[in-house]
Amino acid sequence: MKKVLSVVTLALLFAVAASARTQSNNIVPAGNDSGKAEGDKGAKVSGNSNGKSKKDKKQDKTAQPSTATAPQLDSDNANNPTSDAPAKTVANVPNDAPAKSDDSIAKITLQSLANLYRVGVGDILDIRLLNAATRESTLFTVMAGGLLDYPLAGEPVQVSGLTTDEIKQHLVSKIKIYDDPKLAVSVREYASHTVIVSGLVNEPGTKVLRREAMPLYVVLAEAQPKPEAGSATIVHADRQTITVNLSDQKAMTTFVLPGDVITLTPAPPAPPQFFYIGGQVSAPGQKDFHAGMTLTQAVLTSGGATRFAGSKVKISRQGADGRLVATEYNLKQIEAGKIPDPELQPGDRIDVGRSGW
Repeated sequence: MKKVLSVVTLALLFAVAASARTQSNNIVPAGNDSGKAEGDKGAKVSGNSNGKSKKDKKQDKTAQPSTATAPQLDSDNANNPTSDAPAKTVANVPNDAPAKSDDSIAKITLQSLANLYRVGVGDILDIRLLNAATRESTLFTVMAGGLLDYPLAGEPVQVSGLTTDEIKQHLVSKIKIYDDPKLAVSVREYASHTVIVSGLVNEPGTKVLRREAMPLYVVLAEAQPKPEAGSATIVHADRQTITVNLSDQKAMTTFVLPGDVITLTPAPPAPPQFFYIGGQVSAPGQKDFHAGMTLTQAVLTSGGATRFAGSKVKISRQGADGRLVATEYNLKQIEAGKIPDPELQPGDRIDVGRSGW
């Protein structure tokens, strides 16, 4: 019995000693409480980042955006997610938008010049001061150097190259004797923009333009082309040359610019035209065509029909689709005046048949 009690006593003493040792290990100095706590907390978070519960993993998976709908990063910033550079914006430009050609842009520019006039040396301006008791017109000529001597403006004002609206605004800023001067400025006589017309015209010489650009037909209406005039050559100030066919209405809208020189010349000779004849004629082959030529004239031009020739003649003519369309005529009936003598066209093929054909 004493042995049992001694064993129990030893066990109790060992347990008390173990408990005291554990409590001494859990005591942390006051100065290290927060650091220890934060370290434990950081270690805990770090440890749990890869050891989440199934529930947490499920929530994270739900919160993450789908890779199918996530916006793509710009290639320049994709390897540097911390870059401060602003994201690039890519504009959606339609690929099928046609680019304007240089010719179309030039045409638009000239069209705008046709509605514009910039004052130059020699122009006479009509300047009305509406604030004055009298509203009579006062005329001023733009002097050499593009200066306008308008008394109320003080010293001469540079106006060359300005529109009448721009001149009005410039003068208003110079007038001091009126609090709110009101001006009306217009061109009374045009003189600064000129072209020279020569050649086959009834009224050659210098012609004045009332715009920065004007259609050729307007200028030629004043020059009065002669009937034999067929083309106009326009030489611009930069030596660029344009040749216009006077019978081409679209080409006649070509714009003329100040300083241009226009020369009218005869129409160039028309290219030679031919018809072709074969069969029972004395001189078959390619023949010169003349406007108004008839079938019987063509046969005579070819030396006349041979003694083996019949009365039937076939004319083949190329249609709009490129196919030949053949029409048969009777020479004896034409010569007897029973049917008209058909007129030929350039490129006609004539075949004079043999007797009994």
